[in-house]
Amino acid sequence: MSSSALGNEPQHTTQPPTHPTPGPSKMALGAWIALLVLLGAELMNMLDQSVVLTALPAIQESTGAGPAAVQWLTTGYSLPVAVGLITGGRLGDLYGRRRILLIGTVGFTTASLLCGLAAGPGVLIAARVLQGVGVALMIPQILATLHVTFEGQDRSKAFGLYGAVLAFANVLGPVMGGLLTEADLFGLSWRPIFLVNVPVGLAVLLLGRGFVPESTVRKADRLDLTGMLLSALAIVLIVSPLTEGHTHHWPLWCFALLATGLIVLGVFLRHQQRKQVNAPLVPLSLFRGRQFSGGLSAQLMHGLLCGLFFMTWTLYLQRGLGMSPFHAALAFVLLSLGELAGATIAAKSGGRFARRMPQAGALIALASMAAYGLQADRLQAGLTFVAMTAPVVLIGFGLGMVGGPLADMSLARVPHEDAGSASGLFNTAIHLGIALGTSLTALVFFAATGGSPNAGLNRDAFISVLWWVGGLLALMWALMFCLPKQANSRAD
Repeated sequence: MSSSALGNEPQHTTQPPTHPTPGPSKMALGAWIALLVLLGAELMNMLDQSVVLTALPAIQESTGAGPAAVQWLTTGYSLPVAVGLITGGRLGDLYGRRRILLIGTVGFTTASLLCGLAAGPGVLIAARVLQGVGVALMIPQILATLHVTFEGQDRSKAFGLYGAVLAFANVLGPVMGGLLTEADLFGLSWRPIFLVNVPVGLAVLLLGRGFVPESTVRKADRLDLTGMLLSALAIVLIVSPLTEGHTHHWPLWCFALLATGLIVLGVFLRHQQRKQVNAPLVPLSLFRGRQFSGGLSAQLMHGLLCGLFFMTWTLYLQRGLGMSPFHAALAFVLLSLGELAGATIAAKSGGRFARRMPQAGALIALASMAAYGLQADRLQAGLTFVAMTAPVVLIGFGLGMVGGPLADMSLARVPHEDAGSASGLFNTAIHLGIALGTSLTALVFFAATGGSPNAGLNRDAFISVLWWVGGLLALMWALMFCLPKQANSRAD
């Protein structure tokens, strides 16, 4: 952080600027606390996406939830997040990023308490929807505040730690969900997986109010309500059929909703063109520079390959190799530990390598994915957990080098007054990518297996999936050429 971190710039903040501290990369204590609060909020968000997965059987048993209700425990959370990110980002731009972060935290913490107290599936699903709304308000403020607060090497370190937190959450979420449910603390079964958010949320509220700097646009225009409704409708119409299509064997209504969503998206873009001089929801000027456009496209590819790889990998491990759910979870832990190591390396680099860091990560992941595919094809059912350790860890290591630097450089040239909108778009890209990747499994995996548990079919289908994932990694690597080549090419 250039040491004006806590003060930011006078035209963008409600707090007076602080005086610089000696040294371009030495962060003041208050800045570190602010960073920890923001990363703690992000960790809380990420954990709640995965912590529920290992607790689903216990939730179903104690609440009597049917299969549809169980599905909505995840969909009810993820859909409001995808729908609300763009609007949440713009609200932060207009009314204060810290203020919207704290409002979202209040909603998320209250919803977590309701989840922990829910006696039936209806209340639990409603509370999960409220959690998703809170997250949609919180997430854009985290990246936007990092963008407008930190500068220089401290900015790169902050974004690197942000990537490390994402990787750590991937490890901690399923493990914590299983441990808390198995421990049955105070006879509460699965409920502590939600109740643990309450003290964390309160800490974020108290420390955030005292240490996270407020930042906003100098003049807060009115929110573009028409744009908000059109963007939300377009995302619902696009994401819903992509999420549900493979479950229902792609009926006609899925394609009708998707086509309607694309039409609404076109109407939204046309509306935004007309609103550019009058407080648009999405400033289209963001897309004039190739740095943001290329980074956003790379983020979309990142989500796409994650949605395709992780879903099919789970089925390959259990059906193709006959692993138990526990051993399959250990494989995910291996990959996530590699991801954490890669993100740590990226954080320590301080942005010195610019786009070469995420590009190197993409190439490491691509080479490791190819090695894993050759290994799976050669050994077939004889592939053991120990034998796959090296390529799996290296896949995670490569992916871990991508997340933080990609976010850092994609947002580096975004004007501070548009940081929330840009952050919302950036987060929406990966959610949309995951939905697209998940739907792509119907074409490249389930079309080959027909849903059969046959081990040979699942192994062959997964090996073919790796070709697709490799292609997406190569495309993501190519798109990163839009990012700056030099570490000092990040001035606003």
